[in-house]
Amino acid sequence: MAGINNVVLVGRLTKDPELMKTKNGISFCRFTVAVDRQNKKDDQTAAADFPGVVAWRQQADFIGSYGAKGMMVSVEGAIQTGSYKDRDGRTVYTTEILANRIQLLESKKSKSNYSNNGTSLRRDEINANDGFDVGDNSEIPDEDLPFL
Repeated sequence: MAGINNVVLVGRLTKDPELMKTKNGISFCRFTVAVDRQNKKDDQTAAADFPGVVAWRQQADFIGSYGAKGMMVSVEGAIQTGSYKDRDGRTVYTTEILANRIQLLESKKSKSNYSNNGTSLRRDEINANDGFDVGDNSEIPDEDLPFL
């Protein structure tokens, strides 16, 4: 019987992703996403998890170039476990999400608009061209904007 290893996370970046390269020039990026979790005992009390994510190649280039602390992101991938020996020779076990698809759910500009004035924007206050390259005289339907 085969299993399924599929993860979908929606949360906020805990810090600016840092793009790195291997010795062979392959892009990779490690980052953490803060994901809310309801407390089972008390539906009013929220907790958070902070899963680590690793992205490679184009996904790493994308999140490293456009991601910023506090931005809402969607990550699709798989759980990956591993281990290594620390300086004292002890085995350390790791669990992280290996991303195969990353989407930004808000632009840097809209993120600063939301966080700087402490209020949410009304739908009619958002210019569809803010933070997006949509071409000349293009309109984006409201249902295609993931952060509204």
